[in-house]
Amino acid sequence: MKPKVNSLWKEVAFRSGRIVVRCPFGGTTLGRGSGELSHRETEHLRVLIANERKDRLALVAPLVAALGHEVIAREIEVEDVGAVTARERPDVALVGLGESSDHALGLIEKIVREAACPVVALLHAPDPTFVKEASKRGVFAYITDSEAKDWQSSIDIVLRRFSEYHELEGAFGRRAVTERAKGILMERHSVDEPNAFEMLREHSRSTNRKVVDVASAVVDGHRLLPKQRQPPS
Repeated sequence: MKPKVNSLWKEVAFRSGRIVVRCPFGGTTLGRGSGELSHRETEHLRVLIANERKDRLALVAPLVAALGHEVIAREIEVEDVGAVTARERPDVALVGLGESSDHALGLIEKIVREAACPVVALLHAPDPTFVKEASKRGVFAYITDSEAKDWQSSIDIVLRRFSEYHELEGAFGRRAVTERAKGILMERHSVDEPNAFEMLREHSRSTNRKVVDVASAVVDGHRLLPKQRQPPS
């Protein structure tokens, strides 16, 4: 059977050069494709766990260790978790919902701000209201206690989806840079869009550089140039 991950990653839209992630809720079944992370790549992860309840941290830590992963930090306080995340650079962060949803949301927000890894919410039972608020703060998925036996499969899939998201984000970023460079060339050389792109391609070929690298150079260089003077009326 395919493991189920309650993934919040459903749709990515390109809007004015920015990435917009829409997060409808509910479980979704995610299969393993040919691009899935191998077991070797996820067999030993550095995991940060956070929960305001020490007893829950004490329960989660051995479960994570039993999967072959290293618990690099156990955090309770919101004011401490950001600095710990930046210092330890975990592969994945698991944040449990304790007594206060506000506390858990604060933990998620701080970790997301500092981490370059997916943040997964651990719930005792499905909680749509909490999940909705957590998604606004950047949580990537949630799993429940009842799925503990499937945690490894869930983590594998979350890491793959997180990697795919960043690859897509990078592609959109490269597209935005190229569009900006074309606009600059169109303005400077009084050419249309196809000719501007051909200028980028030609320079790319002649210098043996990627088009996006040439486009980045155009954009960066343009910031250093004086503004064009308007012709006298």
